Amino acid sequence: MIRIRTRRRDRVDVADSGALSDIAFLLIIFFIVIAVFNVNSGFLLELPRRNSVTTINVDDLMRVAVRADNSIELDGQSVTREQLSQAVLARRRRQPNMTLVVTIHPDAWYQSLVSMVEVARLRDVDNFSFRMENP
Repeated sequence: MIRIRTRRRDRVDVADSGALSDIAFLLIIFFIVIAVFNVNSGFLLELPRRNSVTTINVDDLMRVAVRADNSIELDGQSVTREQLSQAVLARRRRQPNMTLVVTIHPDAWYQSLVSMVEVARLRDVDNFSFRMENP
């Protein structure tokens, strides 16, 4: 009969180990962090239904153009983003149903369009439309 030699290992006491408390601490931090995250809903976009007709008063239109050099024009006059924001706020107070129509040159930066969307969101413009300019 052959005897197999086995080694006896010294048992490690779990209470003496700091790893378990480290893991517990990291798990607590993890759950605190994920509980605080706020899901960004993004820009809510409501598209018109197919074959639907929407009537908009011409006086309620506010036309803005973003040129190739990323300059902003409001009614044919060059304005800054802050001036546009103030003009949108003033028009929104007079005409709550106003529609912001942005015409964008194909060579304009994408950030210019994002800035226009931001102005619309900050000033609570519900009706927003944009189109590409024919070069």
